[in-house]
Amino acid sequence: MSESVVPSVLATGQLQSRVQRQGRYVAESMRHPGKMLPSIASRVISAFTEPGDLVVDPMCGIGTTLVEAVHLGRHAAGMEYEADFAGLTAANVQHARSQGATGFARVSCGDARNISTVFADLRVMAALVLTSPPYGERTHGHVRCGSREGGGPVEKSNHRYSTDKGNLAHQRLPQLMEGFGQILAECRELLRPGGVVAITVRPIRVNGRLVDIPGQVIEAAEAAGLMLTHRLVALLCGLRDGGLVNRASFFQMLETWRGREKGQPVCAAAHEDLLVLRKEGDQD
Repeated sequence: MSESVVPSVLATGQLQSRVQRQGRYVAESMRHPGKMLPSIASRVISAFTEPGDLVVDPMCGIGTTLVEAVHLGRHAAGMEYEADFAGLTAANVQHARSQGATGFARVSCGDARNISTVFADLRVMAALVLTSPPYGERTHGHVRCGSREGGGPVEKSNHRYSTDKGNLAHQRLPQLMEGFGQILAECRELLRPGGVVAITVRPIRVNGRLVDIPGQVIEAAEAAGLMLTHRLVALLCGLRDGGLVNRASFFQMLETWRGREKGQPVCAAAHEDLLVLRKEGDQD
């Protein structure tokens, strides 16, 4: 798939996340509360880069972007604030290499608001920056619960990015967006002419209210000197026999049920926005 024929809707949710990762990532990777779907990463990398190109993820988590890049013969660099997850990125890249991935990758543990300094040797080299912002402290991780009708306790696990208050995930939304904008400005320094920034993000509900996170990300990106060129849809649901296979989380469904009980036309999110941006002044 080349950039010129990127569809507006990507069927990236045909398999569940755990199935997409099985055998391809180390088992401990499931501990991360906000992982990008491997199928999204691979589709974006295939569309906007060529073998041998450099792909960067400034908030790489457990390394999904890096793993999919090296499997596709691209090279990759990532930063991760949490040392634990940076270690998992390194383990996942090593695992990919053991499976025959031909690309090379490096990961640094640190604050991505300094990424152009840490990766100074990569300035004006990246064909693609691919990432996703954290959703504050509203990530639900893994959930066990009784049925909605029958009640029962709700047990959450793997739902915190960290306990370090310096992590952007602990900030309120305005501060989180400010920090993410600073990261995008730093990544702009790494982009080569014609390079692309791709961000996966979706709206979230806070106390029943839908918050337009994609819109806020676009504003932060524009302030960082990037311009939106495409706004695509990456499906989180599956497609079967003309219908959708729901993959919404327990809490997404709970918000939907609560809204509908109040007579509100609430739906569970079945996709992420895929925002594609370039440096201001760059030509398509």
